[in-house]
Amino acid sequence: MNIVLITAVFAAILAFVLGVLLGFFKDIFHVEEDPLKGQAREILPGANCGGCGFPGCDGYAAAVAAKTAETNKCTVGGQAVAEKLAALVGSNAGAMIPVVAVPVCQGSPDKAGAKGAYTGLQTCRGAKLSAGGTKLCIYGCLGYGDCTLVCQFGALSMGENGLPKVDISKCTGCKVCIAECPQGVLKAVPRDGKGAFLLCSNRNLVKGAVKKTCKVGCLKCGSCEKNCPEQAITLVNGLPVVDYAKCTSCGTCAEKCPSKGFKFLERDILAG
Repeated sequence: MNIVLITAVFAAILAFVLGVLLGFFKDIFHVEEDPLKGQAREILPGANCGGCGFPGCDGYAAAVAAKTAETNKCTVGGQAVAEKLAALVGSNAGAMIPVVAVPVCQGSPDKAGAKGAYTGLQTCRGAKLSAGGTKLCIYGCLGYGDCTLVCQFGALSMGENGLPKVDISKCTGCKVCIAECPQGVLKAVPRDGKGAFLLCSNRNLVKGAVKKTCKVGCLKCGSCEKNCPEQAITLVNGLPVVDYAKCTSCGTCAEKCPSKGFKFLERDILAG
């Protein structure tokens, strides 16, 4: 009984001494926080999504206060927050172009077959690292939904076709899902974008190989480039790249594409 009592007294004394020392050293090593950081933090929305490239809103607020970061990095707050931050630190916010994430793959399991049975870690990154992917098309969406798990705004979900779908009304354009996807099949496009958009990421230049791996893959035939009346399409590494300054959404590329891979931003993708 005496041992228990002595131990309890000793623990109480030790806790008291440590508390006093902590308070003492706190005062000695206390660093005054830049008041601008606190003001910047109040302006930010508090999403802590990391889309700005900093570890949460606190990290970004500190960088803005130190004038080591531009004030237009918060996609959640948008232009209004950028202008408030700029006014706080006496800089120019610059124009922000709101973007949303768009999946660029139509290779659902019925269109892009599996290489075989996969029993490993049921994540896209796990499948990519352990088996080089699970589909015959090595460029397509793997369908395990890693992107949906990192979206903090409920804008991403897995569709019945095994591919991610984006709720445009909820997407903030933070690009965290884009960074998470090991296949690179999510792209950022302007929220008010217009023009033809290819939903394919297959960069294989061999037409026969594309046909074997995906029924809707871009065949690299060049029909879109040859038939575009505005000369707005150029093949780069086999995939069509659209010059949106020239594209009029006339629909010719979609009509001529044998894979039916072209959709239109304003009509098919961003219409919500």
